[in-house]
Amino acid sequence: MLAHSSRIAASVGIGLPLLSQVTGGGAPGTSHKIKVVVAGAHPDDPESGCGGTIALYSDLGHEVVVLYLTRGEAGIPNKSAQQAAAIRTSECQKACAILKARPIFAGQIDGNTELSRSRYDDFGKLLQAEHPDIVFTHWPIDTHRDHRAVSLLAYDAWAQSRKSFDLYYFEVDQGSQTQQFYPTNYVDIGQTESRKRAACFAHASQQPETGFYQLHDKMNHFRGMECGCDLAESFVRHCQNLGTSLPQR
Repeated sequence: MLAHSSRIAASVGIGLPLLSQVTGGGAPGTSHKIKVVVAGAHPDDPESGCGGTIALYSDLGHEVVVLYLTRGEAGIPNKSAQQAAAIRTSECQKACAILKARPIFAGQIDGNTELSRSRYDDFGKLLQAEHPDIVFTHWPIDTHRDHRAVSLLAYDAWAQSRKSFDLYYFEVDQGSQTQQFYPTNYVDIGQTESRKRAACFAHASQQPETGFYQLHDKMNHFRGMECGCDLAESFVRHCQNLGTSLPQR
């Protein structure tokens, strides 16, 4: 029997289309600019989950939007929700500037996210207004309710749009938050890991030097070993995507 990492490598095949050749549902090998939306629950989730991939897209001239479900209102001890939101919004803007992405906010509250008909409708309208070719979001099996919420909101938007964009899931805090995550695709982030690190460290209120980035750095190395490079981010591709929109190492 193949080892776990070997089975994964075999299942994804060899390589993925170059970012300059992403199809976004078009003909394979077609070179054109696409729109990427990365939907995360809190400030720092998109950056830690796929910041290297965001940087790769933006470096090649593709438009990247980072959609934050909340402003991290509950994320700073001894700060009011309003104070924390102001601090973390500023950190989002700094991180997105590093990654050359545009931040937008869905208006839900950290720790009190909701799933309702109106919330599904509002999120779907916000996402469709961006006309994405590809959307990344949290893997839905996760110990954090807010992570699960944005994943389901993004999935519903994809389904209601008649699968008009490709959908991929990313991981955060593997084991303690994201669980049962078995990648279908990898992206070599060796050339952009320094930008990912800088974007994560822009979230200074979260103490990345002693907190969340240490775990994600280990994840980057582990996923790299799985796919045969130094550093990688991994994703689960929805099997009903129209095309393939990830880079090749």
